[in-house]
Amino acid sequence: MNRSRRRRLQIFRIVVFVVLGAFFLGPIGAMFEFSTRGNSVNAPRTLSAWTAIGTTPGLGDAIIASLELAAITSVVMLVLVLPTMVWVRLRLPGLSRVIEFICLMPLTVPAIALVVGMRPIYIWISINVTDSILALAVAYVILVLPYSYRALDAGLAALDLKTLTEAARSLGAGWGTIMWRVVVPNMPSAILNASLLSVALVLGEYTFANLLNYENLQVAIAYVGLTSAGTSVAVAVASLVFAFALLLILSFVGRPPVPVSKADEADLQTGRMVSLSGGLIGRTGR
Repeated sequence: MNRSRRRRLQIFRIVVFVVLGAFFLGPIGAMFEFSTRGNSVNAPRTLSAWTAIGTTPGLGDAIIASLELAAITSVVMLVLVLPTMVWVRLRLPGLSRVIEFICLMPLTVPAIALVVGMRPIYIWISINVTDSILALAVAYVILVLPYSYRALDAGLAALDLKTLTEAARSLGAGWGTIMWRVVVPNMPSAILNASLLSVALVLGEYTFANLLNYENLQVAIAYVGLTSAGTSVAVAVASLVFAFALLLILSFVGRPPVPVSKADEADLQTGRMVSLSGGLIGRTGR
């Protein structure tokens, strides 16, 4: 690639970055500007809407509940989906399309239809099990399946899963050890991607919580907006900044420190997993 072409490519990247940055940050900036307006046209800027976030009744509980739901949904999703995908790839490859179809099915069903179908289940749960808002995690796991499946599938596709698991099994590692010491360390970016998508979906979900009579973050924002538009917009901006911070952290976590070729990276991963499994078996043998 000659120098002029590299220069044009660099200019193109900068232009795309600036345009997309303005596209995403422009609305957020406008929301922040609105949340700092005073009560009249000539009133000075104020942060009263932001300081009211912690004192608005019910808003703090809704934020905590949504964060708890995000954490529970991410953990349950990983515990259910990742081992299932690994097992299917290794033992039942013929069922890969079936699992993919099941995981992608929630995309084809409107959220309102899912709520109507699951409402009798939640009525039974609220009467016989618990009426806590954390029960929404069951529905949210279903909602995040399509997005988490694609993220995890991309991570598993980049691994020589069969070679790694056979090496670990030959050293005596069990399936739990393989999942925790072999699979998970080799796909941190995919796991973080799936978790981030789950967190973003849970923090922005409104339909299920509202129609099932629960109060999560988005329902609380809608209620607050009836009395204080500035505070509701401030909470919305804070949630967007929180999601952006997670995305920024994701871009740095799991990145290799130095670029290596694909062959060298595969050899490095294989050697790392064999050494980890050997070390574990050696400790258990002692």
